[in-house]
Amino acid sequence: MAFKEEDFLQLSGIQHFLFCRRQWALIHIEQQWAENVKTVEGELMHKKVHSEDYQERRKNVLKVSALRVQSYTLGVSGECDLVEFHSDDNGVPLKETEGLWIPYPIEYKRGRAKSDHSDIAQLCAQAICLEEMFCCDVKKGALYYGETRRRQEIEFSEEIRSLVRNALKEMHELYKRGYTPKVKPKKGCKSCSLQEICLPDLLKNRSVEKYLREELQEKPCDIY
Repeated sequence: MAFKEEDFLQLSGIQHFLFCRRQWALIHIEQQWAENVKTVEGELMHKKVHSEDYQERRKNVLKVSALRVQSYTLGVSGECDLVEFHSDDNGVPLKETEGLWIPYPIEYKRGRAKSDHSDIAQLCAQAICLEEMFCCDVKKGALYYGETRRRQEIEFSEEIRSLVRNALKEMHELYKRGYTPKVKPKKGCKSCSLQEICLPDLLKNRSVEKYLREELQEKPCDIY
């Protein structure tokens, strides 16, 4: 199935969706947004990467920041923080550039590696877009975390690719219906910038006192 451009979803939304379907719907369907320290820090990190707006070649690596990507099969579009094109005999030609190249996407995150696959899926979605645009295989990429200041290399297994395809299928269905799902509160809720917007509906059958008592006993986790 091929999507029309007017039906494309934001590529970055898959990270929100896999962390919390309700969070994704509030942002991307209801157009709700709120800032907190974590979202501001994350935005500043991305602006720093994108503001460089450069294309640089060093030996066998060509670096391009803020590269726009899209996929008609996934129905998404967005922007890669950084794409390194690595010289490779099995790669593809690039316009006005000698040699053959393989894309290697790099996504920047403010915190540290998460226990779920939300960041990995976002990076994999970028890789699938690059594969479709450049007609090549993109087997690896990297996540750079600001807290640890290290890259974590990611291999795009079929399991992760299936996760991306299935998640986006569900995202398109919910978006088409305009439906915001309900979810059970979890420890990550306390660090979510949409907590005040989201919780009133979630707490209809649960006392605020009980929710706060449980949350104070749990450590918040980074979501950006």
